[in-house]
Formats: sequence, structure tokens, C-alpha cells
Amino acid sequence: MNQLKQQYQEEITPSLMNKFNYESVMQVPALEKIVVNMGVGDAVQNSKNLDSAVEELALISGQKPVVTRAKKSIAGFRLREGMPIGAKVTLRGARMYEFLQKLVSVSLPRVRDFRGISNKAFDGRGNYTLGVKEQLIFPEINYDKVSKVRGMDIVIVTTANTDEEARELLGQLGMPFQK
Repeated sequence: MNQLKQQYQEEITPSLMNKFNYESVMQVPALEKIVVNMGVGDAVQNSKNLDSAVEELALISGQKPVVTRAKKSIAGFRLREGMPIGAKVTLRGARMYEFLQKLVSVSLPRVRDFRGISNKAFDGRGNYTLGVKEQLIFPEINYDKVSKVRGMDIVIVTTANTDEEARELLGQLGMPFQK
């Protein structure tokens, strides 16, 4: 069993129950899923770019990504409806905990000039969104094989009802928030 999941069940759940005065263990906020999304705008001109993004996302997440397609046509971007323009992965269960643990302990500390992640990126319903400027912070990515530095969005979906609950949950899971 994953170390982070074990810590959640043995330490974090009781501490959240005390802090927010929950009556039942089922009220305690939990992680639902983590969605990693990589937009590849330059796939319009060159579809090879999308393949490399898909490969990198598969390496990072340990799961095969889904190719996302354009919902609308936008003439200014030479984009037609249905063209492949990105890739995303939805992680749940054991893979989700492994990814979060790796993100917190290995990847985020490798970001240049890292001073913690923003406290304000919650959406009001207990979900947290984090933007990463480059995929090189992940240890699985080989620097020499990268054709283009790409960013990605990481969305952490929790069952928390408020931002305060979600912030407390993620803080105890080890997310390095700014002081």
C-alpha cells in the first residue's frame, strides 16, 4: 500500500475530524482524482508534436493519455473543430497517490526559484489547480530527448466542500504552500 495513502488513513483523517468536528469518517475530505492536462497548440501545424507530448505524459503519469480535440473552430489559430490539440490523463486510486507523492517530494522541489505553490488556486468547491511551466521537473523525462519545453495543468479534485477544508487536506498531504 502507498505510503501517502497509509498516512492519510492513519494520521490525516483523525486530525481533520478533530479540526472540523466531523461526526462521521465519511465526512472527511478525500482525494477523488488528479487530472494532468497538456495543451499542444502547435499540433495544428505539426502533428508529430502531439505524439511526443503523449509519450511524455504517459511517462510522467504511468498511464496512457487520452488525446483531446478542439471543441470549436477558430480561424485565427487555423483550428478546425475535432482537430487533436492536447492530451490528458485522469489518475485515480493507487496511481493517484503515487503521482501526488512524487509531485510533492521530487518534482516540485526541482522547480527553479521555488518558494511554494499559491494558496489562491482553489476554485471555491475544494478543487486545486496547479500550472507547471516545464515537463523537465519530472524525473522520468530525459532532458536530451525533449524536443520542446511544454507546460501542463495539474488539477487535484477532492471531496471537500470548502476551500479551507481542501487546503488543510492538501497541506497535511505535504503540498508546499507559500507561507
